[in-house]
Amino acid sequence: MMLWATLWWYFHEPEPDLHLITEASANTAELGRPKGEWRVNIKREGIFKGRNLLQKLERMGLISNEDSSVGTESLEFRNPANWARMFTSRRSFWQLDPRIFVFTLTTTNIIPVNAGSLSPLNSPYGSRAASPTLEGLRIVDGSASPSDSPPPIHVLNSLAGPFHSSSHLPTYYPPAPTQYIFTNGVRHPLRQRPPHQGETFYVRYVPSVGQYLSFRVPVLNTAKTSGLHHSHTPSTSSLVVSHVPSPSGLSDLDLLHKWMNDPRVNAAWGEAGSKSKIEEFLKQGLNSRHSFPVFGCWNGKPFGYFEIYWVKEDRFGRLLNSVGNYDRGLHVLVGEDEFRGSHRVRIWLSSLVHYCWLADPRTETVLLEPRVDNQK
Repeated sequence: MMLWATLWWYFHEPEPDLHLITEASANTAELGRPKGEWRVNIKREGIFKGRNLLQKLERMGLISNEDSSVGTESLEFRNPANWARMFTSRRSFWQLDPRIFVFTLTTTNIIPVNAGSLSPLNSPYGSRAASPTLEGLRIVDGSASPSDSPPPIHVLNSLAGPFHSSSHLPTYYPPAPTQYIFTNGVRHPLRQRPPHQGETFYVRYVPSVGQYLSFRVPVLNTAKTSGLHHSHTPSTSSLVVSHVPSPSGLSDLDLLHKWMNDPRVNAAWGEAGSKSKIEEFLKQGLNSRHSFPVFGCWNGKPFGYFEIYWVKEDRFGRLLNSVGNYDRGLHVLVGEDEFRGSHRVRIWLSSLVHYCWLADPRTETVLLEPRVDNQK
């Protein structure tokens, strides 16, 4: 975890000059020279002198070695030469799922979820309640029954988000083995279920705009959702997440209805209509077996609607010559004018692609399908 956090910080630093000076490019202008990888070399020193530590880090994907040979050194040799040239590249680091290395462990006592507490990261649902414990049972006539007043539930301080863990284990596991099914005559892998309603499944801090970008699944009901407020207290450097009323005070359905009836959005999506029509549209998205709806948020404030889908069984996939089993596609919509602009588009679009790769490393291609009359 310490190495991952250090690399996370380091790869946010200004990029060094990646141009290489080779014999063939010695007389070539700088901009025309080949570029190398931004790498960080890991030396077998200090805490990395552990007998199997570097091997474990390589198995987890955090470090690499160009020497893929077995090696001739004995297993008892404490400093094998082929483990002395380990490195991490920026390209590979950002493709690792952080849930392998980072997950919360600190617990706290809170009121059970059904008492009205909300999760941070603008999710209207609290975390899943813990399983009953022996302390929460009382003996009646020789049998155990739930006590009248259940004890406080032990949950993590960070109740929501992709790093929530109540078992002291990582929150990421490799994808399940492939199984095939048919949909409308198309053979494709059986898909794992997407995140549930209200779940925040992706969070990152974007230094260039000084805001947190998060993606969550919208909620169908009409209850008002809360916004996010981030602050740093003088006594701690950790992020403090508190609930503040959303500036618009609108539910997810209200926001989607507002966006779809914007003439700019309707020109591309063609879904303008009554609230009941938009509700049915959202229901179809939530019930789809090959896609799911997404709200993008800046500092907890929703700004856009997206759909992430599997191309193989989508109607779009039938028009393509070759589609991978795990290729994904995106539908995008920015509803709030204050969050428009090419700079933000690059951020949230690359983050959506980043999520697709993290969700399943077998994904090779992420597709967009702009209309033929699209001018951007």
